[in-house]
Amino acid sequence: MSAPRPLLRFEHGWAHDAGVWAPLRAALADWPQQAADAGYFGPAVEPPPDGAPVVAIGHSLGFLKILQSPAPGCIAYIAINGFARFAGGADYPPGVAPRLLERMLARLELDPAAVVDDFRRRAGSAPHPGTPRPEPLRHDLRRLREADERQTLAASRLPLLALAGTADPIVAPALTRAQFGACAGLRWRDGGGHLLPTSDPDWCAGRIRAFLAGLPA
Repeated sequence: MSAPRPLLRFEHGWAHDAGVWAPLRAALADWPQQAADAGYFGPAVEPPPDGAPVVAIGHSLGFLKILQSPAPGCIAYIAINGFARFAGGADYPPGVAPRLLERMLARLELDPAAVVDDFRRRAGSAPHPGTPRPEPLRHDLRRLREADERQTLAASRLPLLALAGTADPIVAPALTRAQFGACAGLRWRDGGGHLLPTSDPDWCAGRIRAFLAGLPA
């Protein structure tokens, strides 16, 4: 009797919701799946573990969150437009300038919808039809400013696939290379932006299927 297929568990990024995964999930519909939702526009959703082995798939901030709190039974990681550290510093020049995140935090207190819509526009998304919930957005914007899981990533022995776009306006190629440059599983989408799960779902699905096929039985 063959072993059951692992569960694909999806974690979205900042200013988005679980719907960002819809095209990619459809392209991988023959695999068992579940998706978390951070609650930026409605109730948060944290699907409970079901005992199956898990392949954790994170988009953007979602990958950082996976590194911070791995799902029980996690056997592999997939980062899409992802990172282990976002904010820059003297020891991390490729990162995003912290002052930009500070500015977003300050504006978030005054006009959450404007901050969210501006970020989504830069990322390549349309404005979200829902009403932003400031508290979870603030919490995870601070996470973007402060979190550094590069050591966690470096110490991990789990198989890793990293998908990135050469034209990503949020996670620049230099930032990607700083974290995944030595990774044999790094794959580039020429001309790809920050929303590969929605803009290039078939390309992503093809690389994911090849990666899954190579996992130990």
